[in-house]
Amino acid sequence: MVVLNDEMKKMLANNLAYIATVDEQGNPNIGPKISVHLLDDSHIIYYERTGGQHFRNLTANQKMVIGVSNEETMKGFRFHGTIVLHKDDQIFKDAVDYADQRGLKRPKVVPEMTVTRVDYLDAGAKAGTICMQD
Repeated sequence: MVVLNDEMKKMLANNLAYIATVDEQGNPNIGPKISVHLLDDSHIIYYERTGGQHFRNLTANQKMVIGVSNEETMKGFRFHGTIVLHKDDQIFKDAVDYADQRGLKRPKVVPEMTVTRVDYLDAGAKAGTICMQD
């Protein structure tokens, strides 16, 4: 498990993140998720509201990549990890409460990723190189 540094935390907190998953045949799926945020220094969650293709992919293989970058600075990170799906526990209940308090659609499930590797998404020579790995 990787421990995220302050730069990574700020990047996730202040920019739109995209998640990527693959289905059982290896077909990729990518999409923006406005609810991506840190659970703690090594775990990232989001609220899966549609129960669509990303949910089916995560159910099939429990792997996800999250990409986040800043257009102005041309810097970013790609977070790799494995997923646990929360449906009936405190993490899920907290997500439902959050949605209810803000008039948002309730999540169907809350994927929690344990970060196992971080790559740079910076423009230039560092692009795609490993930044941290467990």
